[in-house]
Amino acid sequence: MIPEDHRRFKLALGQMAVAGGDRVGNLQRAVRMIHAAAEAGAKVMLLPEALDAGWTSPQSRELATSIPDGSTCRIFREAARGCGLYVCAGLTERSGESVYNAAVLISPAGEVLLHHRKLNELEIGHDVYDQGDRLGVVRTPLATFGLMICADGFVRDQIVSRTLGLMGADVILAPSAWAVPPGFDNAATPYGAGWRENFGAVARDYRLWVAGCSNVGRIRGGPWNDHACIGCSLVVDPFGRVALAGPYGEQAETLLTIEIQPEPRPARGTGWNGFWRKSTGAGQ
Repeated sequence: MIPEDHRRFKLALGQMAVAGGDRVGNLQRAVRMIHAAAEAGAKVMLLPEALDAGWTSPQSRELATSIPDGSTCRIFREAARGCGLYVCAGLTERSGESVYNAAVLISPAGEVLLHHRKLNELEIGHDVYDQGDRLGVVRTPLATFGLMICADGFVRDQIVSRTLGLMGADVILAPSAWAVPPGFDNAATPYGAGWRENFGAVARDYRLWVAGCSNVGRIRGGPWNDHACIGCSLVVDPFGRVALAGPYGEQAETLLTIEIQPEPRPARGTGWNGFWRKSTGAGQ
């Protein structure tokens, strides 16, 4: 393993356009983003939620494929192996009769290291996706990564992301699809306060990084028809500060990069209670 004080790597976020139902076009754009990230020196690539079919797309059930050996996942495994970097992507997964809003973290050797199924799906997605059933972290030479998807990050008391912190995550990766309704005025109400608050609280408490990558583009069909996915991809550092913020807009497709250095873990298990008391001054 790399010594704690030398673990530094470049994370790329592919804030890409996703068109509902256009699996071929979406995957082509994602692979181009992966190659661009590798050319930029990134070691880890984070992509959006349900990027193959589009979040809550009416075509989701027919376009879903299996993990790890389905055709969609294989494309990302081959891209990760060909470019020599870790790839995290949100995919629409079929498992028997069930369809999940899923995400994977793939190693530079093309191996699926983590496989997550979204736990906190919005009610409007319940007719499209089945209930998620797993949560995990994986230790790598770069960091211990945890994986969640979009609304998993703002469940009550941030229980999903806090559990990942308790499990040892140095970096939480969150494929996302952040959308606003028609007519939303970003100048009057800048998007993203809720994400900054939820990511920041967990990052501070567990001294970890949280990265959310959202797609861009108009949603066509489904319960949020005509809503716009607007990017605003976000990275928060271990002190709860915004380290990177992507541009806003349904046409704001871009590749973002940032240097990440995981913090040494200050506590474990019940040791967190003493750390939190000390950091807040309670009991002094």
